[in-house]
Amino acid sequence: MKKLAPVVTTLGLVLMLFSFTMLLPLLVAWLTEDGAVTVYDDSIAVTFVSGLLMWLASHRIKRELAARDGYLLVSLIWSVLPAFATLPLLLHLPNLSFTDAYFETMSGLTTTGATVLTGLDHLPKSINLWRHQLNWMGGMGIIVLAVAIFPLLGVGGMQLYKAETPGPMKDDKLTPRITETAKNLWLVYVAITLACILSLMAVGLDWFEATCHAFAVMGLGGFSTHDASVGYFNSPMVEYVLILFMLIAGMNFATHFLAWRGKSLRVYLADAEAKAFLLLVLGSCMGITWYVWMKGVYADFWVALRYVSFNLVSLATDCGFVSTDYNAWPPFATFWMLYLSCVSVSSGSTGGGIKMVRTLLTFNQAMREMSKQIHPAAVLPLRLGKQVVENHIVFAVQTFVLVYCTMVLFLTLILMFSGLDLVSSTSAVIACINNAGPGLNVVGPASNFSPLTDFQTWVCTFAMLVGRLELFTLLVLFTPAFWKK
Repeated sequence: MKKLAPVVTTLGLVLMLFSFTMLLPLLVAWLTEDGAVTVYDDSIAVTFVSGLLMWLASHRIKRELAARDGYLLVSLIWSVLPAFATLPLLLHLPNLSFTDAYFETMSGLTTTGATVLTGLDHLPKSINLWRHQLNWMGGMGIIVLAVAIFPLLGVGGMQLYKAETPGPMKDDKLTPRITETAKNLWLVYVAITLACILSLMAVGLDWFEATCHAFAVMGLGGFSTHDASVGYFNSPMVEYVLILFMLIAGMNFATHFLAWRGKSLRVYLADAEAKAFLLLVLGSCMGITWYVWMKGVYADFWVALRYVSFNLVSLATDCGFVSTDYNAWPPFATFWMLYLSCVSVSSGSTGGGIKMVRTLLTFNQAMREMSKQIHPAAVLPLRLGKQVVENHIVFAVQTFVLVYCTMVLFLTLILMFSGLDLVSSTSAVIACINNAGPGLNVVGPASNFSPLTDFQTWVCTFAMLVGRLELFTLLVLFTPAFWKK
């Protein structure tokens, strides 16, 4: 117990904190009289008491959190919170299995946006709000929120923050203290969310629809209050607003903060990752629009541009909103969109996948290796923008990409072994590990993940978790070295 005491103590504190996040849907349930008030009373009580018992059992044992504690704690938090988040769903939907409820809440907190629920239009407002709130909280990461609060409770947060954000980061600290960093990122996140809510209300959505979809778009989670997703509104203006905020959420929030602090847009021009992200996504919109138009999917080019732009940006940013059944488009278009979901979004954004910074470093490394074939003795430093990247970072990125590709292949083969077809298996794994939402065929945009068996659902749930924690944070727990003294 002594060895795990600080982990259990912190997990208990996080659970108690998490219980208070259910107060918002409880308030909505009370104001709208949607019949779900008692659901939240029970859920809050169970979650808070569980966290309190963990804290009482371990808080007397004092020990500083070590680096390996951070990895274990982050993995536990992202595994345990979805289990308690299922309580409102299970209590209100008695026919819902724990497997499906856990998939739904894991999808929410990991900002995947894949769903197994139908009849979303008829769910109580508070239940729908809870789903979208999970998207919003998971977007920036409930760990970063905890980092801003835990110092007040005497719990250090640096180990958690380092474990939560593996890989190359352009700014290790935006402010001298990690607590201030977390607070500033959340302030920017909240401010942009409010701007999104007001923008959606300005184009015709009511406060509830605007809030839910703003929560989903800022977390790039893609949940909707309707089975038809954004297609329900059939509004170009709503789609244009969502496109803008999906692109904003797909960029590094550190860059947004630096732009706000410096009151200048030049920060974006200096960010090689942001420029590559926008050029790739917006260029793909034009290219795929031309392609599907030439293939006769749409008779009018501007209609094609509208539908392609929204759905391509949604999938490329790993958001998961849908306005039409793009599964009926030519395969090249849909698979290109899936590919973009793997590589497009910036590090420090609310999206998933390999991230653009790793994509750029991998591409630049490939070009450097080809140059060295011609000039073996040349000294060719690898650069990202104006910054020289050290070789150990390049090697780490190459390892990540290799493990990522191996994981996608391995999980795809498992789903195929279980009886799912190739396209559905591949797209389901890519959509889940990238936290992108819908896949193709059986799990396509006109359907959802409900046709999957329980085993297939758990495979996809694991893919969401390992993708959200960027592979190594979770996989390191399965190495013998982690558990050795």
